[in-house]
Amino acid sequence: MTLPTYDSHPTWRRYQSFFPEGMRCTEASTPTEHYWRWRGLDVHLDRLAVPESRVKAIVLHGVGAYGRVMAPAAVLAQRYGYETVSPDLPGFGLTAVPRVRMTYKLWIDCVCDLIDAELARDGKPIVLFGVSLGGLLAYQAAAQSRKPIGLIATTLADPREREVRRGFARHPLLGTAGLWMLERLAPITDGLPLPMAYMSRMQHISNKPELSALVKSDRLGGGNWVPARFLRTLLTTAPAIEPEDFTVCPVLLAHPGVDRMTDIALSRRFFDRLAAPKRMVVLEGASHMPTEHPGVDQLEAAVLEFMSEIQATSSAAEVATSRNTAKNVSRSNAAGSA
Repeated sequence: MTLPTYDSHPTWRRYQSFFPEGMRCTEASTPTEHYWRWRGLDVHLDRLAVPESRVKAIVLHGVGAYGRVMAPAAVLAQRYGYETVSPDLPGFGLTAVPRVRMTYKLWIDCVCDLIDAELARDGKPIVLFGVSLGGLLAYQAAAQSRKPIGLIATTLADPREREVRRGFARHPLLGTAGLWMLERLAPITDGLPLPMAYMSRMQHISNKPELSALVKSDRLGGGNWVPARFLRTLLTTAPAIEPEDFTVCPVLLAHPGVDRMTDIALSRRFFDRLAAPKRMVVLEGASHMPTEHPGVDQLEAAVLEFMSEIQATSSAAEVATSRNTAKNVSRSNAAGSA
């Protein structure tokens, strides 16, 4: 069986004109594609390899996108010497999944196992970079895996909170009575297909109406239909570690300043609960899908500073571990000689 590629699904190219020129895909910076066989699924991966990179970023999309739409982050990372991998999470992009298997927990498990696969591939430390709902996913994967050395998110909000659900849902009832019905009637409703563009406030994913319209019409991303099971589990899944106890890795929250899809106050509330070393940057003039100046420039600067600090800390830790190992070997040899 021949698996699909983005050569035969060119809709992603229509996004390019909305991105800053320096973050668009060129012939040299278009990711390479391959598939990762995982739990009976063929998970599509975009990779921009940088052999000399000391740190690798796994870039995560939300329910309005897929891995190839995350290419601007990969293009930027490659320019500054960082390798990236961007999966199409099950049910989105080119990663097909039987609807009966599609839950939000499957997404978390997929990212955790991808972290392990990438560490086994070359040992490069992993930073998770989540955009939109990908920010929450990055947090939940870091909490479950406990292996990333850094976490970057453009939004962080806890969908277990009623106010967050009401903000996410296109109709306020989905955040209250609608969720109650999805939970109580799960055996009946779980298999029902739901259009994400009309369940969420997808019309506000960008403050550029033409970009929002493109996202809503893209059947690989924001125009996708998902089983009600996925939406129900998205809104109710608890993280492996609550924010008050999260010390896995440093966190950068770079929240768009003119986000009409996720209120900045909701992300700030989650951010304030975090026990880990953390930093928050507000991206001026940027919408939920940040493409506007100066916010996108501030995102670039904040991410690069964070990655540089993470890499320096990682290198220092490697040196310390190496020295401790050498000392232990030396003591063992001395004891043996005695």
